Amino acid sequence: MSLRGVARACASGARAGAWWFNGILGGGDYQRYVEHMRRNHPGSEVASERTYWRERYAEADANPATRCC
Repeated sequence: MSLRGVARACASGARAGAWWFNGILGGGDYQRYVEHMRRNHPGSEVASERTYWRERYAEADANPATRCC
């Protein structure tokens, strides 16, 4: 395998790792929330990203049933 092929393989692996890690941390959750609100609740106001995460973490603290610890 050439050096260029090794570099491509490493870059591809890094992108896949970043995609996976972002999914674990919920990186696309706000965008899914916005799409859901626009599709299912067109007249409702969409919360800002900051408000979304604040409310999401408050809900997780109030209802810890889905957490492991």
